[in-house]
Amino acid sequence: MNHIETAVEFSGLTRIFGDFTAVDQISLAVGRGEIFGFLGPNGAGKSTTIKMLCGLLTPSAGSGTVGGFNIMTEAEEIKKNIGYMSQKFSLYDDLTVEENINFFSGIYRVPREKKRERKEWVLEMAGIADRRGALTKTLSGGFKQRLALGCAILHEPPIIFLDEPTSGVDPISRRNFWRLIYAMSREGKTIFVTTHYMDEAEYCDRLALIYRGKIIAEGTPTALKQEYMERDVLEIEVEQVVDALEVLEQSGIETAIFGSVLHATVTDAGQESQRIRESLVKAGLKVVRIEKIVPSLEDVFVTLIEVS
Repeated sequence: MNHIETAVEFSGLTRIFGDFTAVDQISLAVGRGEIFGFLGPNGAGKSTTIKMLCGLLTPSAGSGTVGGFNIMTEAEEIKKNIGYMSQKFSLYDDLTVEENINFFSGIYRVPREKKRERKEWVLEMAGIADRRGALTKTLSGGFKQRLALGCAILHEPPIIFLDEPTSGVDPISRRNFWRLIYAMSREGKTIFVTTHYMDEAEYCDRLALIYRGKIIAEGTPTALKQEYMERDVLEIEVEQVVDALEVLEQSGIETAIFGSVLHATVTDAGQESQRIRESLVKAGLKVVRIEKIVPSLEDVFVTLIEVS
């Protein structure tokens, strides 16, 4: 990517707290208008990375730019040109919906002549035009989340950082929130979103997987599945999931629980499915079905963690 096409880029980005390295020499380039997912378990270094890119935390080492501004020396310029929504929905519970919007309009220095128009846009986008006088704490998680997003982008920034934006909201609110992300991307905005929900990563144009402060893979969701899953994945539906997991692990088969089923990673699905069925039946477990499936990003992640 050349400089014109790149919204966010960094190289060797590192953050050390005492003797703990939270982010360990990571490098990335994110294109303009891209929905870029930063995926990893809690504590992997996602929030620390976002804070460095937003000018809220000085990197221990490395270099980078956000919207063309240097992350080491131009933090204040970066803050003016980005929207940032933290995990904790940075709203004031004891203010009304309208008061929150007015407050953030002031912080982001929205021009006086645009304030009313932007306020109506937020209320409409969040679906709370009829709740403008309500105390923010009375809103449901989904409405609060959309209001927080609206407040973070009142000043119409070209680059938006969302840190675990759907954490703690229900599945329908999560889906609605992703519709908003798509709409912003279509307008040419760059979205950098962190999540530990593997299913959400499927919605991203590209993503990076981070684990223990290091990027362990990067690419489109499809490319990651093709590149890192050289083996087959079998989905096993069985009545006693935990017992079945123990039986298969004792047989040396790489297995993980996925909701109410098991996923086993094998060299050859055709050969292994019969062996798995026999092992489970021999242990007195009732097998409902065993079938080969398209690997999910979670399968990719589990596989990569085991080799890293």
